Amino acid sequence: MHALATLIDLAVTLFIYILIANAILSWLVAFNVVNPQNPFARQVGYFLYRVTEPVLAPIRRILPDLGGIDLSPVILIVILIVLKNLILVDLLGYGQFA
Repeated sequence: MHALATLIDLAVTLFIYILIANAILSWLVAFNVVNPQNPFARQVGYFLYRVTEPVLAPIRRILPDLGGIDLSPVILIVILIVLKNLILVDLLGYGQFA
């Protein structure tokens, strides 16, 4: 049971890091720090977009338009942390609060 809990913890943590990397890369592209025409930057951006967009798109549809501010990654990270703690701590007795 602890192996399953560790796997869930690792998967959620890895996805949170991917969300943060996607947000940071989008800021770097928006402020012209990273050139999106660079092949490596384009591939990294494409990978991050393809991994995160299926989860972020429904949240973006629900949120009101806030101009240029996208809060969907923050909301998704909060939801993932709450779900991870609910699953790991309450159901399996595993995690930082156990």
